[in-house]
Amino acid sequence: MKKKLQIAFVLIFGIIFYFEISGFSQDHDLLGKIAGSWSGGLKVQGIELTLVFNISLNDHDSITATIDSPDQGAKGLPTSSVAITKDSLIVKSKALKGSFRGAFNADLSLATGTWKQSGMTFPLEMKHLEKKFTKNRPQEPQPPFPYKESEVVFQNHGAGNSLAGTLTLPGESGNWPAAILITGSGPQNRDEELLGHKPFLVLSDYLARHGIAVLRYDDRGVGKSNGDFKSATTADFATDVSAAIDFLKTQKGIDTMHIGLIGHSEGGMIAPMVASKRKDVGFIVLMAGPGITGEQILVLQTALLAKADSVDEKDIARVKKINGEVYSILKKYPDNAVASEKIRKVIHDYNSKLPAGKNEDRLSDKDIDAQIESVTSPWFRYFLTCNPADYLTKVKCPLLALNGSLDMQVPPKENLQAIEKAMIFGGNSHYAVEEIQGVNHLFQTAKTGAPSEYSRIEETISPAVLEKIANWILQAVK
Repeated sequence: MKKKLQIAFVLIFGIIFYFEISGFSQDHDLLGKIAGSWSGGLKVQGIELTLVFNISLNDHDSITATIDSPDQGAKGLPTSSVAITKDSLIVKSKALKGSFRGAFNADLSLATGTWKQSGMTFPLEMKHLEKKFTKNRPQEPQPPFPYKESEVVFQNHGAGNSLAGTLTLPGESGNWPAAILITGSGPQNRDEELLGHKPFLVLSDYLARHGIAVLRYDDRGVGKSNGDFKSATTADFATDVSAAIDFLKTQKGIDTMHIGLIGHSEGGMIAPMVASKRKDVGFIVLMAGPGITGEQILVLQTALLAKADSVDEKDIARVKKINGEVYSILKKYPDNAVASEKIRKVIHDYNSKLPAGKNEDRLSDKDIDAQIESVTSPWFRYFLTCNPADYLTKVKCPLLALNGSLDMQVPPKENLQAIEKAMIFGGNSHYAVEEIQGVNHLFQTAKTGAPSEYSRIEETISPAVLEKIANWILQAVK
């Protein structure tokens, strides 16, 4: 069955729902049968996010219902209202602008319905669990650890940011080569936590066990770091990385001649930005780092993800056309007010020209406003035209570029070829480029590479990838 595709401009390195807190209680005699955890998969732009309702019976038969989004690290978030009848479950959150309404099956083990949020509707089936919801993540390290961890704070004086992170040293004494981990796009914590996985926690643990110190930190405006994430561009994030290098050079136990950078996804664009300007970067590792412009990635990514979701080819072509028009407007008109009105007209024309039977693909005014806000943001405008080759050709330190053969977000062929071309053009012979078979954008061993698999895969990072990165770094710093 072919699926339908709505306009989607935003690069999908991670989907984020923003949860705010409110509370509610209500009496109901059916609660004893309904109490417990309910779990379901919410499919958003090809990614499946787990949603959990926790329903509790309190004193005097009062109801407490909370919402978890385990894939995004959001837990125990109260609802604004919850109602249970003999045949349905209704959960609402005014703060989320979201609600679920589902019909129970005969034995009250399943509620089938829809989740509505910000004008959009998603099918959702919630299953009553026998015990509290957990996800198996066997690679997550558990204490005690054979290395030293410490909480640290460093300053980006130019931007006025205070950045908080974790410094991991392989031992109490020594002079260790070090790696700074750089997250992908979207506001992320020091573990790059997404979809129930903590890739940077797993990577940091592995490197520390193999003699490499690691600094990982919360993005500006995330966790314990301050600063304004929303107004920042990729170039701004590069200044945070540069501040991290300056900080590491002051720390005991760090071999200051061998401080390198490991960037994932957008982080793989930031690493060469920094290395092209600083001669004191010892090495860089690009994990699914872009080699082509943001616009080129968006075009390839949109088509790959849509095909993986069985979207009709005509719908893909139609969205490709409108996206191209939007990108052209953004490049031609730097003024957001002018660009916004022109983009709005393009989308209205798109809505009016949809063929019969495609009414559900029309974007509401609320959807249009949200799309325009996203594409006219400083980050998106910068990303659209940024060409990694401008920086890669100036990188003189050892470079390792890895991509998964199943990566649908930063396609391996086009990006690795561009990275290698930049290395050759810039005269850097100290590089290695490799497409790793059978892994996806997160470097998990996967079947298809579709984002819908990310949260379902128990593996966080392929052990072979971890070994490859550690061995290459140890060789590079000899």
